[in-house]
Amino acid sequence: MVKRSRIWRLAAVAALCLGWPAGAWAQIYAWRDANGGLVLSDHRPVGYAAKTFPGAGTPFVRSTRQISRPVSSDIEGLITTHASAYQVRPDLVRAVVQTESAFNPRARSVKGAMGLMQLMPGTAAQYGVLDPYDAAENIRGGVAYLRDLLVKYAGNEELALAAYNAGPTAVDKYGQRVPPYRETVAYVNRVRHATVLSTPSRKSIYKVVDLVNGREVVRFTNQKSGSSTQEVLAARRR
Repeated sequence: MVKRSRIWRLAAVAALCLGWPAGAWAQIYAWRDANGGLVLSDHRPVGYAAKTFPGAGTPFVRSTRQISRPVSSDIEGLITTHASAYQVRPDLVRAVVQTESAFNPRARSVKGAMGLMQLMPGTAAQYGVLDPYDAAENIRGGVAYLRDLLVKYAGNEELALAAYNAGPTAVDKYGQRVPPYRETVAYVNRVRHATVLSTPSRKSIYKVVDLVNGREVVRFTNQKSGSSTQEVLAARRR
């Protein structure tokens, strides 16, 4: 068993590498996984079997939560380029990349999903991705797959995301609804929190002039009253 003093030294170094805020150092738990790698967590472990994620630049240190990292201009450019090419919203693609890999091009899941958009080997082959750890290839393949799912489910982003996580067969099995799998429901919710899934309704803004004691008082509203003193200030805005 690693001595407490050594655990804290390793935790401090790993926390710096992982980019954890200093406040998380108040209590960090550390243990060794089945492969001998050091696992860090800011929650007391219920058991030693826990889902872990690789740390930034630390192949022998993992954590029990995914670490967000700044989006490089190269990755951002690739997201914008391929989202435009396949007519998928860039913010949706960005949210999927964030949720899948936290923008880590070298990410690999225990199930074998690879790279930024966590492509399974079969999906990578289907979309002609020769190197899943190449950011450009991975994003191109992932966006193409996401676009095909959006087409399959008539633009329903929740179903497309559920299929991206659990597979189209699972979505179809439950009558084209989000499968009641804990992981899939949580996945869809995480992506939804990272982006706006529905386009905001377009509303009219009206300028209203009220007469108060013979004095004109101007106010603005999104409700049309039918008053002759009301005029459209901005016919449409998001």
